[in-house]
Amino acid sequence: MGTMGWFKRLKDGIQTATKYKREAPDGLWYQCKKCGETSTSKELEENYFKCPKCNYHTRISSHQYFELLFDGRYTELFSELISVDRLGFTDLKPYTERLEAARKKTQLNDAVSVAEGKVKKKPLVVAAMDFSFIGGSMGSVVGEKIARAIDHSLETRTPFLMISKTGGARMMESAFSLMQMAKTAAKLTRLAKARVPYFSLMTDPTSGGVTASFAMLGDINFAEPEALIAFAGPRVIKETIKQDLPEGFQSSEFLLEHGFLDFIVDRKDLKNTVADLLQLFSCKEEQAAEN
Repeated sequence: MGTMGWFKRLKDGIQTATKYKREAPDGLWYQCKKCGETSTSKELEENYFKCPKCNYHTRISSHQYFELLFDGRYTELFSELISVDRLGFTDLKPYTERLEAARKKTQLNDAVSVAEGKVKKKPLVVAAMDFSFIGGSMGSVVGEKIARAIDHSLETRTPFLMISKTGGARMMESAFSLMQMAKTAAKLTRLAKARVPYFSLMTDPTSGGVTASFAMLGDINFAEPEALIAFAGPRVIKETIKQDLPEGFQSSEFLLEHGFLDFIVDRKDLKNTVADLLQLFSCKEEQAAEN
């Protein structure tokens, strides 16, 4: 993993994670949120941004997932789209200020990035969310970029991978945000009818309207270990039903046990697993074409 370089490529249309602020911890040392053990940031990075002691998966950025998955290079798509404040929304501060601060902090235009490239020589389109941009919330631009990514997969007959990491719908966009649930689900229906594979990877956390729409609609639904996957948070549910919740409720392990996931994948195995899925589904498509 130490060979995964953070450098700038000179070729137009190809970008790597250098330009983008990492979600993984900065500095020389990292203290694990789960076990409390301290390791160097270098050890963390070389271990796929997982705690070397307990294997806790830290949050990483969309572009770090691109670096992890693709064969050395990728092309980013639809990066020019940016959110606007159609409603003139203000809570503690105007939505326009929140957007400006998020762009400055992350060097991203919104909470999802889309790229295409090859995974072990097989083409793939990937949309990956960034929790560092307003909690990975789903607004109009997030929905539009995912919709365009699906259209691109459909036009090129390229499998599509969605990597979710989100707090849910973006409240500052009200109904415009909620409309993205139906919009992305409808686009995925077109992908399914065309028999183009759709894989959904859920990471910590995946919640709200994203869980209720595209995150759970994959041909294959899988997750990273110990990810929180939910519609409403455990505190809200507990207060609503007035009952204690089962141990590990809403973890990826709990969901796997109860049939909501196909499998759980360790980040170090992610590229090989996605490559295996691409191979499996390409074989199925070839068999269907022969019949």
